[in-house]
Amino acid sequence: MVCLTAYDFPTAALLDEAGVDLILVGDSLGTVIAGGIDTLSVTLEQTILHTRYVAAGAKRALVVADMPFLTYEVSVEDARRNAGRCIKEGGAQAVKLEGGVAVRDRIEAIVRMNVPVLGHVGLTPQSIHRFGGLKVQGRDEATRKRVIEDAVAVAEAGAFAVVIEGVPSSLGREITETVEIPTIGIGAGSSCDGQILVTHDLLGLTRGHVPTFVKRYRDLAGETLAAVREFADEVKERSFPDQDHEYRG
Repeated sequence: MVCLTAYDFPTAALLDEAGVDLILVGDSLGTVIAGGIDTLSVTLEQTILHTRYVAAGAKRALVVADMPFLTYEVSVEDARRNAGRCIKEGGAQAVKLEGGVAVRDRIEAIVRMNVPVLGHVGLTPQSIHRFGGLKVQGRDEATRKRVIEDAVAVAEAGAFAVVIEGVPSSLGREITETVEIPTIGIGAGSSCDGQILVTHDLLGLTRGHVPTFVKRYRDLAGETLAAVREFADEVKERSFPDQDHEYRG
């Protein structure tokens, strides 16, 4: 499975045209789009709005809304209601929840509503304060066991697939061999059934540090800077607009 993030109509339309299988409206919009330091401030209303934009552009790919922090943790009722809003108001076809054993009852309840659920285990960004930062999970036996238990719980709860983030490749392989649902890796090695990246990272639009697992396939930040500077120079020199870019009559 080829999976990427999107937060707007034109990006979603391009990803869909390129053949991407799953488009995630990630709570990464809190950092990528809003410029925040983490994902915790993203609201349900923001998610619904951006999901609506993405759903309008995706004609074939599966659109998944990432449920923000505090939209499912407090109660099963909250989880059901907010998942339903992502589908009804946002136009998503599925939702994603972070966590495993602790949110098993939430996943089960949402699935009973006929809403498909994508799980997320390993390095779960909404748990950044508990982890003490965005740190690779599963490097010792205790946390490795916990991540496996979380993945199994997600699968048994009825999720259609599970994202595995920020774990050693050997653990990504073990989980893929253990659970019966597809696995989607992000920093979990090549043994997973699919891979996902943040599109802005893939295109080189993210400035500053990027995680080890990110491969930059283009440098669109550099190309954008060059294009804007060229435009600015031509405006200052009065060489734009030229005769090819103005109306006559």
